[in-house]
Amino acid sequence: MSGTLRSIAQICFLTFSLSTVFAQVPYGPAKSTPSGEILLNLKKLNVVGSVLYVAAHPDDENTLMLSYLAKERLARTAYLSLTRGDGGQNLIGTEQGEYIGLIRTQELLAARRVDGPEQFFSRAYDFGFSKSTDEAVRTWGQERVLADVVWRIRTFQPDVIITRFPPDARAGHGHHSASGYLAEEAFKIANDPTKFPEQLAYTKPWQARRVMWNVFIPSAFMSNKKPDEAGNLVGIETGLFNPLLGKSYGEVAAESRSQHKSQGFGVSANRGARIDYLLTKNGDPMQQDPFDGVDMTWKRVKGSETVQTLVTNLIANYKPDRPAASVPALVQVYKALQALDQNDVNVRSKMTEVESLVQQCLGLWFETNPADYAATPGERIRVNTTVVGRTGEVPVRLVRVRDNIAGRDTTLNLVLKPNEIVPLPAQIMIPANQAISQPYWLEKPLEKGLFQVGDQRLIGLPENPAALTTQFTFDIAGQAFTFTRPWIFKSTDPVDGEIYRPFVVQPDVMTNIAEKVYAFADNTPKTVEAVVKAGRAGVSGNLALSVPAGWQVSPAQVPFELKDKGQEARLSFTVTPTGKAGDGKLQAVATTTAGQFTRGIRLVEYKHIPTQTNFPASEAKLVRLDVKTTAKNIGYIMGAGDEVPIALRQMGCTVTMLGQADLDKDLSRFDAIVVGVRAYNTEDHLKFYQAKLLDYVKNGGTMVVQYMTAGGSGILANGLKVNQIGPYPFSIGRDRITEEDAKVTFLNPQHPLLNAPNKITDADFAGWIQERGIYFAVDPDKAYEPIFSMADTNEAAKTGSLIYAKYGKGHFMYTGLVFFRELPAGVPGAYRLLANMISVGR
Repeated sequence: MSGTLRSIAQICFLTFSLSTVFAQVPYGPAKSTPSGEILLNLKKLNVVGSVLYVAAHPDDENTLMLSYLAKERLARTAYLSLTRGDGGQNLIGTEQGEYIGLIRTQELLAARRVDGPEQFFSRAYDFGFSKSTDEAVRTWGQERVLADVVWRIRTFQPDVIITRFPPDARAGHGHHSASGYLAEEAFKIANDPTKFPEQLAYTKPWQARRVMWNVFIPSAFMSNKKPDEAGNLVGIETGLFNPLLGKSYGEVAAESRSQHKSQGFGVSANRGARIDYLLTKNGDPMQQDPFDGVDMTWKRVKGSETVQTLVTNLIANYKPDRPAASVPALVQVYKALQALDQNDVNVRSKMTEVESLVQQCLGLWFETNPADYAATPGERIRVNTTVVGRTGEVPVRLVRVRDNIAGRDTTLNLVLKPNEIVPLPAQIMIPANQAISQPYWLEKPLEKGLFQVGDQRLIGLPENPAALTTQFTFDIAGQAFTFTRPWIFKSTDPVDGEIYRPFVVQPDVMTNIAEKVYAFADNTPKTVEAVVKAGRAGVSGNLALSVPAGWQVSPAQVPFELKDKGQEARLSFTVTPTGKAGDGKLQAVATTTAGQFTRGIRLVEYKHIPTQTNFPASEAKLVRLDVKTTAKNIGYIMGAGDEVPIALRQMGCTVTMLGQADLDKDLSRFDAIVVGVRAYNTEDHLKFYQAKLLDYVKNGGTMVVQYMTAGGSGILANGLKVNQIGPYPFSIGRDRITEEDAKVTFLNPQHPLLNAPNKITDADFAGWIQERGIYFAVDPDKAYEPIFSMADTNEAAKTGSLIYAKYGKGHFMYTGLVFFRELPAGVPGAYRLLANMISVGR
C-alpha cells in the first residue's frame, strides 16, 4: 500500500478493519448464535462506547470485569496484554519461550470468544518474573513498548482505559506494575501528535476520558493508598445474571478463565453477587460509573438520528423464534450507516456488527476447506467451498465467490434455497511467490526483549491476517454484503468429531535436527541425525550440514528422494570438533532444483487450541564443554514436562524414563535418579513410591529433585502429592532470583558438588538466560547444607537454590536452579553443575 497515493483517512480505515475484523474471526467454524444472544447483539447496536483493559500477561485480565463490560454494558471492549506469556511455566507440556507464547496467545483468543472483547498485544517479550517496573521497561525499551500502547489507544480509540495493576510494587510483579505505568503514560500522550508521529500515517491522535485502576482488595488498598489516589473508590456490581445468556457474568468469567489450561487456571463459577472496584488515576474523575460523562448513545455521531430510530424499532420488533424476520430492518440500518462518516470508528465498528448480525439472523453458513492442511508455493490444491442457506424468509442470492489469489472469481447469481447445500469445488494454484506461513512476530530474531515487527499495521494483532481467503458476496434483501473467510482445513476425528486446523503454506523441504544442542566434552565425534520432510510430492536433492571453522562433517552431503507429500527420511552425519573448534551453530541446508531450504517445522498440538505451525531455522547449537560425569545410568521421573533428559544424554548418560511400572522394579541399578520439574505436583502415584525412593537414597543412591511448588492458584494450584519430599523436612517458598547475571557466592568452596568431577567457578554462572532460579527451599532442616547464596539487586541474599543432605549411604538434593531453561539453551555451566550433582555418589 502506498501512503503517497491514499489519503490518511483511507489508510486509517484499512488499519481499523485489519485490527478489528481479523481479531474477531477465529480459525474455526462460524459459530451459530442462539436467539437470545442475537437479541443481546442487537441491543449492542444502540450502545456507542468503548473501553480498553490493560495488563501484562495472558490470565492477568479480570474476566468478570471484561464479561460485564462486553455483555452487560455492551461496550466495544478490548484487552491489551503487553506480552504473550512467553516466560511463563507450562503445566501441559515441554514448550517454553515463544512456543508457550503461541499456546497462551490461542488460550487468550479462546477466552475472548467466551467473554466477548477483542484481543491485542504489544511487541514485549515475557522474559520471566521481574521485581520492578524499571527492570521491565529497561529490558523491553521503554519508548518502544510505550509506542505500542499508544498505537493501540490511537487505533482502538477507547472512551475509557482500565488497568489491572497499579504502577508500583503493589502489583507484585515488574511486568504487572509496568503495564499500569505504561497505560497511564500512554493516556497522557496518545493525543499529542508530536509523540510517535510515524503512527499518524495510519491513525490519528486520541484522548480517552479517564484511566482507572481495577483495584484488587478494597480494604488492602485503603490501608496502602498513595498520595495521588484520593479519588472515589467506585464499586460496580459485576456478578449479575443475564437471562439472554442464561448465565451470570461470574459463570461466563469462569468459563473464560478456564481457557488458560497451560497455566492450570481452571476455576469454578461464582454464581453470587460480586463487587469490582475502580479508582480514577487520571483524567475526568469518575463519580459513580466508569463511563461517567461519556455519551454512550448515537447522539455522539453526527447525522445518526435515522440510525438511532431504526435500531430502536429493530430491537422492539425482534421475534426470538424468527430472527430472520429482522434482516430487512438490519439492511436498512446498514444503508443508513453507509451514509455516515466512514472515518468514524463507531460507524465502522457498527457496520461490522450489522454484517455479523445479518449472518447470525439468517444462520448463513459458508466456508472454504482445502483438501490438505498445507501446501507449498506453486502447488495446485483442491478446495471445497460450501454455502448453506438456512431460511427462505428473506431472499438471499449468492452473487460471487472470489479467492484473494488468482484462480477463481466466479459470478453465480444463485438463489439459496432453505437448507440446500451449495458445493463449489475448485482446483487452485498457490502463487509461486506466496510467503511461507509464519507468526509475524517470529519472522525476525528477538531483539533486546522485544519482537521485531517491520509492518506498523501488524503490531498488536493476536495473529497474522489470513493469507489465503475466500470472499462471499450475497444479495440479501436487495443489499450487497461481502464476507471474507480464511481457508481452513477440516477433518473428522472418530472421538472428537469435526476438527478445524489453520491452513498453512510450507516450504518444499523442511529439515528438523534431532537435538537443539550438541555438547562435546572432547574431540570424540557425535552422530547428528536430521529428518527431511517433503512439503510436496516429488522432492529430491541433497542435505548438507553447515558448521563453523574448526568443525568437520562427514559425509559432506547426503542425497534424498521423497516421492510423497509428507514423506520423511532420516539422514545421519558425523560431526567432529578439532582442537580449534569453538562454540557455534550447525545449520541444515537442503538443496533441490528449486533452491536452498533452511527451515524446519515445529507443531504445537493440543486439543484445546488450533494446531499452531512454525517454521524455525533448521539449526542447533554446537557447544564445547569441559564436562566430566562419573554417573552413567540415570533414571528420570518426568513431571509437567521438560527437556533435561536430552541434556543428560548429551553428557553421555543412559537415561531411563521411570513410569509407574518402572518404579516397581529394582532402583539400585541407577547411579542417580532425577525428578523432573513439578513431578511432585502433577504425578499422583509418587506418593506411593516416596518411601521406596528415599530407601534408594539411604542405600547409597543419589536423588536430585528439581523445583516444585507448594500450592496456590493457577500454575501453583496443585499442591505436593507427598507430605515431605526429602529425607529431612524443608519447605518450598516463593523465593526466586530473577536476574540471570546475579552474583553467586559459594558458601563452602570445598564442597564435593563444587569440585568433582568438575571444578565449578564463577565462569559456570556466565551466560545464563532469563533467571537463576525459582521456588527455592526455605526453612530447611539442619541436616541440609545450602550450596549457594545469591541475591537480586537491593535484596537480601537467598540460600535455597540448591540444598544437599547426606542420608544413610546416599545423597539427596533439592534445587530451584532453572536447569530446565539453561540446558536446552546450551549453557555450559549448567551442564557442569548438573554433572557434579548426579555424580556425587560415584
